[in-house]
Amino acid sequence: MAQLTDIIRKNIESLTGLDPIEYKYVPRREGQSLPNMTRLKEIISILKDVFFPGFYSEAATGVDMRQYLGEQMEQLNMLLTEQIRNGLHFFSDQASDVSDADAAAGLSLLFIDKIPEIKHLLCTDVQAMYDNDPAAKSPGEVIICYPSILAMIHYRVAHELLLLGIPVLPRIITELAHSATGIDIHPGARIGEYFSIDHGTGVVIGETVIIGNHVNLYKGVTLGAKNFVLDECGIPMNLPRHPIIEDNVVIYSNATVLGRITIGHDSVIGGNVWLTNSVPPHSRVVQHKADSK
Repeated sequence: MAQLTDIIRKNIESLTGLDPIEYKYVPRREGQSLPNMTRLKEIISILKDVFFPGFYSEAATGVDMRQYLGEQMEQLNMLLTEQIRNGLHFFSDQASDVSDADAAAGLSLLFIDKIPEIKHLLCTDVQAMYDNDPAAKSPGEVIICYPSILAMIHYRVAHELLLLGIPVLPRIITELAHSATGIDIHPGARIGEYFSIDHGTGVVIGETVIIGNHVNLYKGVTLGAKNFVLDECGIPMNLPRHPIIEDNVVIYSNATVLGRITIGHDSVIGGNVWLTNSVPPHSRVVQHKADSK
């Protein structure tokens, strides 16, 4: 037992010391809280209720909606301000507590002002999913059942936070949806109106992807990078490296589209296709059939 105690004491001393590798990759101010997963889940839960009252919480049923939304917005502002402040601290050891608090409060209000626009985009996604899936019996069924809508709620919230220059939080929010749905959308991707993902499992959409309006993806689609440009230190540079998908494109299951190429509008990309070259509008790209003997 004494030996065990000595080992524990020794490792406590080691773990409480300053590890230069840890502080190189997680440069945060001493004593400042990191973004909190539980609080971020609460934020998303509130937003789901604001976007689609009654679908995700019984609390929104049979109440005065103006009062209910007002209470939810106040709670959202409090939680979001706190988490934005933690996010701003994550990559800063110079900023003052006062300036971070003021910046976080301002950014929270800017985001809240975007909520009606986010809701509009999500409603177009619901409509697109309903229109593209004959198994869907109503838009309400799409909202409450389909993982693609959950993924898009997380993505569209995270994208707006990213546009406001808020660090870390957007990635956490989209990764929460990735874990829950198997749909991996980077918050930096730009996705237009009426976007639908059928089933969704295994879909990957990279950081610099640009997707137009009325685009439909099926399960297992990858919109990824073909290669990376490295800087003089051998570190990948954050340059446009993912596909551009124009309006009215359908990409079927397990297709892989790589590199900064353009899929022209009104095109169809067949299942299991591997595509690394641009195609013009109204294209049909399918696998070659095997020659018969």
